[in-house]
Amino acid sequence: MRESINEKQFDEERALYHLQNADVVNCSFAGPADGESALKEARDVRLRECHFSLRYPLWHVRKFVMEKAVMDETARAAIWYAQDGVIADSTLNGIKAVRECEGIRLERCEVISPEFGWKSKDITLVDTDITSEYLLLDSRNVKLCSVRMKGKYSFQYVENLEIDDCDLDTKDAFWHSRNVTVRDSIVKGEYLGWFSEGLTLINCRIIGTQPLCYCKNLKLINCQMEGTDLSFEYSDVEADVRGHIVSVKNPRSGVITADSVGEIVREDPVMECTGQVIVRS
Repeated sequence: MRESINEKQFDEERALYHLQNADVVNCSFAGPADGESALKEARDVRLRECHFSLRYPLWHVRKFVMEKAVMDETARAAIWYAQDGVIADSTLNGIKAVRECEGIRLERCEVISPEFGWKSKDITLVDTDITSEYLLLDSRNVKLCSVRMKGKYSFQYVENLEIDDCDLDTKDAFWHSRNVTVRDSIVKGEYLGWFSEGLTLINCRIIGTQPLCYCKNLKLINCQMEGTDLSFEYSDVEADVRGHIVSVKNPRSGVITADSVGEIVREDPVMECTGQVIVRS
């Protein structure tokens, strides 16, 4: 039988350490003892309608479900080294909420967490609002679907990332990333995608200055570009842009096709640049 823990408050160190095969419902993790690591090393636990105000509550947890929970700003570094977890209809507000985790899925969540998702793999975010800096740094095998994101420096060094139907208001996104595909999304920021390898954008709206420079194997398919001056510098690119590009500068190789281009800049290259720019007649 599963153990059931209901309507209790815990504030001591490792209050439910190594809890197994249990449901924790409507409990509070807060109090004067200010203890850390409440559910460290837990196995097969379900957390529902709980409130977390203490540090490091879910470290080294395996096989967990957390629903309708609140982790406030004092629940810092809340979920580290965890595996096989589902977080649904919850609020995560502490810094560094997820770190070095594997197999974590967030659904219908609200997240305000600088440095969220670092060095993790097999991470999925669905129908979630997230505000973060350095989102998902150096993570692998990531999927985002219907995500609204605000922040800076997202997806740096990420590998194997799929983004569908998302609204990304970011800066310096995808730097040094590898094997990233973005579909049907808005990507707004400055200096997007620099030093990326294998970045593909399909049916996307790309907004902001100096995007997509120093890229290898860059592809744009049926995309729009707004305010995108000095685009594609030193990139290997195949681009089909519907509409106007403010300016293109020194593409290293490939073909860029657009309805119109304000300026094609070819000056002072530091390497051989053979990229073509074609304006549709």
